[in-house]
Amino acid sequence: MTHLETHIKDCEKELDDDAESIITNQRYAYISKVVDRCVKKKAARHSMTASDKIDRIVTNRVLALPIFAVVMYLVYWIAMGPFGSFLTDWTNDVFAAEWLQGGAAALLEGWGVDGWLSGLIVDGIIGGVGAVLGFVPQMLVLFLMLSVLEDIGYMARIAFILDRVFRKFGLSGKSFIPMLIGSGCGVPGVMASRTIENDRDRKMTIMTTCFIPCGAKMPIIGLFAGALFGGSGLVAVSAYFIGVAAIVISGIMLKKTKPFAGEPAPFVMELPAYHVPSAKNVLHATWERGWSFIKRAGTIILASSVVLWFLQGFGFTDGSFGMVEDNNSSLLAVVGSAVSFIFAPLGFGDWQSTVATVTGLIAKENVVSTFGVLFHVGEEVAEDDANLWSAVALHYTQLSAYSFMLFNLLCAPCFAAMGAIKREMNNAKWTLAAIGYMCGFAYAVSLLVYQLGGLITGEVAFGLGTVAAIAVLAVLIYFLVRPNKYNADYKKGSAPSVKLDDKVRV
Repeated sequence: MTHLETHIKDCEKELDDDAESIITNQRYAYISKVVDRCVKKKAARHSMTASDKIDRIVTNRVLALPIFAVVMYLVYWIAMGPFGSFLTDWTNDVFAAEWLQGGAAALLEGWGVDGWLSGLIVDGIIGGVGAVLGFVPQMLVLFLMLSVLEDIGYMARIAFILDRVFRKFGLSGKSFIPMLIGSGCGVPGVMASRTIENDRDRKMTIMTTCFIPCGAKMPIIGLFAGALFGGSGLVAVSAYFIGVAAIVISGIMLKKTKPFAGEPAPFVMELPAYHVPSAKNVLHATWERGWSFIKRAGTIILASSVVLWFLQGFGFTDGSFGMVEDNNSSLLAVVGSAVSFIFAPLGFGDWQSTVATVTGLIAKENVVSTFGVLFHVGEEVAEDDANLWSAVALHYTQLSAYSFMLFNLLCAPCFAAMGAIKREMNNAKWTLAAIGYMCGFAYAVSLLVYQLGGLITGEVAFGLGTVAAIAVLAVLIYFLVRPNKYNADYKKGSAPSVKLDDKVRV
C-alpha cells in the first residue's frame, strides 16, 4: 500500500466515511461558500431555522434510528393497540356479526329462503367480506398517521437516515421511496422503482419492496395480534421491522451475486422544511388508500368468498356429490390436504391454512376472508361461537400463528402486484426469479421461527424439521459473511450519495 493510499485510509477512518463521500462533501461545502458570497439572505449567516434545530435531533447519527423505531411503534400501537382494537371489535362483533349477519339470517329465514342460499349470503358473502371490512377502522387510523408523517416532512428525513444504512448493505436510499409508497399498496410501490436509474438497483428494489407490509396485509396482522397476542402493538411493529430486515439481508446477499454486483446508485434529495400538516392533503391521502382497500373488498374478495363458500360447502359423501355438513369432507379440504404437507414444518400444515395462503395470492385480504368463511360454516350467528378471533385462537398457537403471519407477509404479493413486477421487469425469467425468491425467503424465515422457536419453548421436538432449520440458518449466515468476489470488478469514480449530515438547502 502506497503512502497516499495509507493517508486516504486514515482520513476515511478519522471522518467515518468513504473517500468519495468526503470529496463530495467538500465540493458541496465549497458550493455553499460561493452561494454565501453571491446570495444575500435576510437571516444571519450562521442562524439555524426551526427545521435545522429539529433535524439536529431526529437525523442525528446516533439518535435517528431509535427515534424512528419509537415513532413507528407509536403509530402501530395506536392503530393496532387498544384504540384500533376497540374499533375493530365493534365493527366485527356488532356491525358485521350482529347487524349484518344476524339481520340477514333473520330476514332470509322469515322469507323462507332455502338453507343453501341463506348460507351463501350469510356465511359466504357477508361472513367473508365482513371479516375483512372489520379491519377498515384500524387501517384508516394507520393510513391517517402515516399521511401526517409524510405531510410534515418526517418521512423524507427517514429516506436520508436509511440511505446511510442501506448503502452499507448494497442498497440505495432511493429504494426507501418505493418501500414507503408500498406501505400503502405494493403496486404503486413497485412502479415507483422507475426513479432508480441503475438497472441492478432497480431490479433489486422490485424484488424486495413487497417485503414491507402493505395495507392489504394489515388485516392479517390485526387478526393474529387480536386473536392470540391481546392486540399488542409489538406484533405490528415487529412485522414492519422484519420486513425492513428482510430487505437489508436480501441486499447483502444479492449484492454478492453477479447480476446485482456493483456500487449502489447515488441518492440526492432535497429535504423540505417542517410544516403543519394540511388537513386536506392528509384526509385525501387517507381516503384514497382506504377506498382502494374497500373497493377490493367489494370486488375481488366478494368473488373469492363466493367461490370459497361453494368449494368448502360441497363435496363427495357416500359416492354422491352434494352439500356436506362437515367442511373437512369438502372439495376445498381435499385439495388443501393434498398440498398442506409443504407447510407442516412451518407449523401450519392443515388444509385451512393452506387454502388461506393460496387465496392470499389473489389478494392478501383474502387470508382473513377465507378464515371468515371456513370458521363460520354451518353455525348460527352468535356472540360466543361465531367470533372469528376465538376460532383462530383455537386453531393456532402463538408460535404457529406468528410463523403463518410472517410467511404470508414475506411471500409473493397479490396478483396485482405480481402484474406490476412483470411490467417493471419486462422479462419473464426475472419475474419468476423475483416471485421465487420472495417465496423461498418467506419459507426460510418461517421455518427458522417455528422450528428454532419451538425448540426453545418446547412446542417442537428435535427432528428433521429442526435439522432443516439449522441448515437454512447456516446457509444464510454463509451468504451474509462470505466475501464479495465481485468487488474487484467495481468501477471506480461513481458519484456517492449525499449522506445524513451532508444536507444542503439553497
